Amino acid sequence: MTLRDRLEWLSRMALMAFILASVAFLSALTAMRFAVQGREVAVPDLVGKPAADARRILQGRGVGMKVEDRIYSNFPVDAVVRQSPLPNMRVKTGQNAHVVLSLGPRSETVPQLTGENLRAAQIELLRAGMQAGEVSALYVPGAPAGDIVLQQSPTPGATAMSSPHVDMLVSLGPRPADYAMPDVTGLPLGEAEARLSAVGLKLWKLTPSAIPNAPHDSVVGQTPSRGQRVDPSMVIELRVAE
Repeated sequence: MTLRDRLEWLSRMALMAFILASVAFLSALTAMRFAVQGREVAVPDLVGKPAADARRILQGRGVGMKVEDRIYSNFPVDAVVRQSPLPNMRVKTGQNAHVVLSLGPRSETVPQLTGENLRAAQIELLRAGMQAGEVSALYVPGAPAGDIVLQQSPTPGATAMSSPHVDMLVSLGPRPADYAMPDVTGLPLGEAEARLSAVGLKLWKLTPSAIPNAPHDSVVGQTPSRGQRVDPSMVIELRVAE
């Protein structure tokens, strides 16, 4: 073997060794990364700890931290009030722990909202540095209409609050009378409107329909259908022959 052939052979061997070493290194790196990502750790107890300390503790275990909400509490500002997962539960590294942080104690007094309409109650809350929370509405026999606040939580005068939101229950007034939808199919339009008016219903929508052999301006379809429970606020649609 000449010197040139020997040098070429050594070069090929060196290149092959380099390729094999690179493949082995990449395989080991990938395996290590999967092993780290798949490793499970126990979530520490974070409640009461400042947010910065909680984040640092979690990062030391390979877990991130995500702030989901902030509420009023007796904990200092930015201390962890709640956490998920709970302490000692195991999670994979790379995942997030979700926390709720404290806004500190709330000292403002909840205003009186009952008896106010919803819009006025919302304005009153804003003036007090609070916000409307969940608003529920229902029909109440004998109660005034117009979104009048019937109940609130927290109650008026409360100062121990865990949230800046005040939930309210408002009245829609008495439930509107409802009727059984009459069958007006086949009637002339004028007669159909009169029959609807007789039971307290108003015609809201007319839809022209091309129906062969149907008399002009006769009702060929209706929504809601016959017998369905309806009230004066519902949209009554009649399909009328052109």
